[in-house]
Amino acid sequence: MNRIKYNWATLGVGVIGHQLADAMHQLGGNLYAVGNRTHEKAVKFAQEYGIEKVYDDPEEMFMDPNVDVIYISTPHNTHIQYLRQALSHGKHVLCEKSITLNSEELSEAVELAQKNHVVLAEAMTIYHMPIYRKLNAIKDSLGPLRLIQMNFGSYKDYNMKNRFFNKNLAGGAMLDIGVYALSFVRWFMQSCPDQIQSQVKFAPTGVDEQAGILLMNKEQEMATVILSLHAKQPKRGTIVFDKGYVTMYDYPRGDKAVITYTEDGHEETIEAGHTTDALSYEVLDMERAIDGDDQMHLDYTIDVMQMMTKIRQDWHLTYPEEE
Repeated sequence: MNRIKYNWATLGVGVIGHQLADAMHQLGGNLYAVGNRTHEKAVKFAQEYGIEKVYDDPEEMFMDPNVDVIYISTPHNTHIQYLRQALSHGKHVLCEKSITLNSEELSEAVELAQKNHVVLAEAMTIYHMPIYRKLNAIKDSLGPLRLIQMNFGSYKDYNMKNRFFNKNLAGGAMLDIGVYALSFVRWFMQSCPDQIQSQVKFAPTGVDEQAGILLMNKEQEMATVILSLHAKQPKRGTIVFDKGYVTMYDYPRGDKAVITYTEDGHEETIEAGHTTDALSYEVLDMERAIDGDDQMHLDYTIDVMQMMTKIRQDWHLTYPEEE
């Protein structure tokens, strides 16, 4: 892999922050700096990874002239406030999914990025794993796309105070795992679905615990999505073409797909990339985008956010920041 050449800072020291730091080391470098709402956690993180720069206040990160790129991995509902500050100070931003709560917030962030001539992108691993680019290159040989079937189910502790079910932390299946399924759908469809129907089961806190979604675009390509935060099911994506169907397991960071051909049922295994390198692919694509080779698919991010916003509107599900 290539080496990093920009100064990266991470805002947030959770699981993704640790994976980002590991990816930086894999790429032969290190994070330039770290910030966190709890300063003590940022100091501990810096000591663990040998990071010299720690900010007493996250705002200092946005004002540091030596910072080129900021990776934001704080809770969903804090993203827009940090995006406003980072983009306004001319920082490139790679933001953890879901990039914002809704389309209105995302439109504001996109406008700020354009105004300040910086790259804004969502850290949607599906857009950067080599397997998806390889499938994109061969899908035409399988004929027209007919259907996509998506499953994503986790069995989370049924504690209404944890972030998955906490409305004050923008909990719920849609923003946490639905964004993966819809990004997968958008990657393979010719255009964004414009017909959407859904059903939802709410958790006691009022966030979406489980959902079923039907989608169709103007080309009449169709998709089904089944989500749950309290029912384990395989992270499986099935893309059905005229001449065969493609099956992917553990698809957010997948590195292998199986094609089953319609005519005789024989199977072909396609492999590309490595699951463990997911963050490295994102980092390198972000740097390429900064250099002018746009690999971040912000247009798909905008489409997915429009779908999620429409679905939540149909459910009358809002978060405190939206009320």
